Amino acid sequence: MAQINVKDLTFGYESAAENVFEHVNFSVDTNWKLGFAGRNGKGKTTFLKLLMGEFEYSGKISTTTAFDYFPYQVTEAQRELPLSAFMEELAANIEDWRVLIELDKLNAPAEILYRRFKELSNGEQTKALLAVLFSRDNYFLLIDEPTNHLDAGAREEVKEYLKSKKGFILVSHDRDLLDACIDHILVLNRSTIEVQAGTFSSWWENKARADAFHESENEKHLKEIGKLKEAAKRADRWASKSESSKIGYDPIKEPDRSISTRSHIGAKTKKMEKQKASFEKRIGREIEEKEGLLNDIEEKTELKFFPTKYFRKRMIYAQDYTFSYTGGERPILRGLNLDLGIGERLILKGGNGCGKSTLIKAILAANDGYRNAHPEACEAFMSNAKTCGTLEVGSGLTISYICQDTSQLKGSLSDHIVKNGLDETLFKAVLRQMDFDRSQFTKNMEEYSEGQKKKVLIASSLVTSADLYIWDEPLNYIDVFSRMQLEELILKFGPSMILVEHDARFTEKVGTRELILQ
Repeated sequence: MAQINVKDLTFGYESAAENVFEHVNFSVDTNWKLGFAGRNGKGKTTFLKLLMGEFEYSGKISTTTAFDYFPYQVTEAQRELPLSAFMEELAANIEDWRVLIELDKLNAPAEILYRRFKELSNGEQTKALLAVLFSRDNYFLLIDEPTNHLDAGAREEVKEYLKSKKGFILVSHDRDLLDACIDHILVLNRSTIEVQAGTFSSWWENKARADAFHESENEKHLKEIGKLKEAAKRADRWASKSESSKIGYDPIKEPDRSISTRSHIGAKTKKMEKQKASFEKRIGREIEEKEGLLNDIEEKTELKFFPTKYFRKRMIYAQDYTFSYTGGERPILRGLNLDLGIGERLILKGGNGCGKSTLIKAILAANDGYRNAHPEACEAFMSNAKTCGTLEVGSGLTISYICQDTSQLKGSLSDHIVKNGLDETLFKAVLRQMDFDRSQFTKNMEEYSEGQKKKVLIASSLVTSADLYIWDEPLNYIDVFSRMQLEELILKFGPSMILVEHDARFTEKVGTRELILQ
């Protein structure tokens, strides 16, 4: 067992106004199964790259262990080859037999090593690269979001595989995966870094208790500060009044007073001034004890949502609906039956390639409003389609759609706002509520992280009034705290939705029914 010791680590990007890390200190053991959590943009991937030696930094990271990083960067030229032909380029001294053993543990066939990499599904690519990653000894493994773009079945297999391993950092926003696979957690809070034994859920419970205590202490300090300030004001008023009475007096109104009274008044004034100074000192101590109490509290900011209520009970109806692409060997959807009413939140489930996104595109193409707004895309989709059976979308139904792909986000945020007819103030307020830093507002969206791009799409949908919200894998790259915000939002407003999402914890909470596509 070795340790990774981080001492006085400071790092920032040249283009950023603030450092990502500022005088950070912590230690972790290399036999831990360490989860890594934090808001988007807090520096999770950056820290992994610092461990890999990709950036210069001040401070010290000391360890005797070597690191390896997932996902490997596979070039376009390598994608044309089978993994067996280039895995030595990804990780030196790899032996085929060890990779095959790891593939078997992942329930993956050996033949995926010998097919062209680009022909493998997302799940097969992930499993193949994980098998390479775990085929070498004496490496501490840095695993960055391994389940993005995987269907539920592949996620479960990766989860079971990682449960049996140790000696890694796992960056993930999936609570189910973190709870199943880790025994320690490192969290990038708003202003501190915390390392704790246990799972994400045990850390979250501890944090909730700590936050409640800190909020209570903060409230007590605020009340005490208020009382002390009022007492200091009274002492100041009394001292000023007493001091002003030292010189001059009316013998008619104050017959019992003489010049000798001045010394008594002076002593009284001095005592009151001392009391005031004492109160101010105590105020300073209370403020000092209050400082930092709320720095790491995850504020429960309520997001805004503007769903409308469709005037008919039924929104979408399908009977014996079959869809196939022209020239395809088999139908993508076969004999589908669906009756979606208002207020329902339908979770589409099934493996990659079962037709979840195809069904969504077919619904959008059958919707008058979406077809009028995106005529070319709908025409291109339907021109390559063969359908039979019935698929009906309610007349006048307004749909707000989030697609998987973020590549269309280009140019400035202002251009995006104008193009989509969004209320700028409201849109930016929702982004801020999702912890989107104001400094990003002036950047081109090409510079955004994938998590930030997803937040742009989600915020755009949230501020769009609609009868039905269709979200296709909206949570890829979205941090766990924003996921919990969205859960609370959906449960509060109860919009009608169709969701494709592989975060089991999320869909269990927000879904009202499931449709499993084979």
